[in-house]
Amino acid sequence: MTNDREYRRTHPWISFRHHLERADPLHWSLLGEAATRCDHVAQAVLPPAGARELHRLYLIKGARATTAIEGNTLSEEQIAAQLEGQLELPLSQEYLKQEVDNVLRAVNEIFRGIMGGEPPALTPDWIARANRRLLAGLEEHLEDDVVPGEIPAHPVGVMRYRGAPREDCAFLLDRLCRWLEGDDWPVRPDRREDRIASAILRAVFVHLYLAWIHPFGDGNGRTARLAEFMILAREGVPSPCAHLLSNHYNLTRAEYYRQVDRSSRANSGRGDPLGFLLYSLQGFVDGLREQGQFIAGIQLKLAWEHFVYGEFRRIPSSAAMRRRREVTLALGRISEPVRKQSIPDLSPDLARLYAEKTPKTLTRDMNWLVKQDFLERGEDGYRARVESMRAFRPPRA
Repeated sequence: MTNDREYRRTHPWISFRHHLERADPLHWSLLGEAATRCDHVAQAVLPPAGARELHRLYLIKGARATTAIEGNTLSEEQIAAQLEGQLELPLSQEYLKQEVDNVLRAVNEIFRGIMGGEPPALTPDWIARANRRLLAGLEEHLEDDVVPGEIPAHPVGVMRYRGAPREDCAFLLDRLCRWLEGDDWPVRPDRREDRIASAILRAVFVHLYLAWIHPFGDGNGRTARLAEFMILAREGVPSPCAHLLSNHYNLTRAEYYRQVDRSSRANSGRGDPLGFLLYSLQGFVDGLREQGQFIAGIQLKLAWEHFVYGEFRRIPSSAAMRRRREVTLALGRISEPVRKQSIPDLSPDLARLYAEKTPKTLTRDMNWLVKQDFLERGEDGYRARVESMRAFRPPRA
């Protein structure tokens, strides 16, 4: 019988109760903001290159976060090179690349299922397969008694925490999946924002409960983060947003372990998930705000290009004006000031336009662009006045 199971004595915090009836206004405020910001990202219209860069950037951050929190030392730059098939490592470090590759493959597999109209269901089999995928090709780097995707007979834990009794793990995984896939979550099917809010809650709880149960011999954290990602992605959370919880946990690694530990010891050892939920929601919202700024930056540059084309259409066309327009556009696509002598090197078009011109021509062009307020000249060089587009935003106090 359920009441006779050992975990009830050793792990009373594994209660399959979310305690949201005790959540304070800050929980709900952050959850509402998170759901709204996810929807804003989903609705953002970006140029193809900007959309690809957003997806790529946060895929890299997510893959690094998922593996780095467990000791993988590859940088974002190295993972970017790995995506391009250009990362070369010494043989002794090849397993680091394998760990990241497993995460990338698992994430892409989840998305293929979602885009193909077959979103995965959270089941014990799915969780076991996820663990096997994440540990594939790493067998020689695992302890001898670790079998990917299987619950070992011996106790498993991390630092001072011990996972649930081994004889109860299969039961607990089944119970967890039925609970998370059930209707014990605030959601109205006719409202998209409630669907996303419910997914965010369940993503946090699947992570915490898999950390508490700790069913497998290795890779429990990676499995928890992949399950979290899957629940977010299948409910319509945009892919860049679905990586943000993992990124938050990695950026605040010491606090992450402290919050997981406190969640089981709180309430006189009966556990309380609301502290971990608040920590997760705050980090998720911080990540979404940063993501919103990234998207706003792309849209600002797009508005700048539209503005520049419009302004130059009002000026009689000439070879000089074509050069000046291309300089303005090129500088608008980069964030750092550029020295005058380096400006012809910014693009093939500029190199061609200035190939047979003297330095005086370039100086005249730059002086004219500064005088017309397209550019600003500083100690480090020239920059486009892209920020002037903010003057066209709706006024507010």
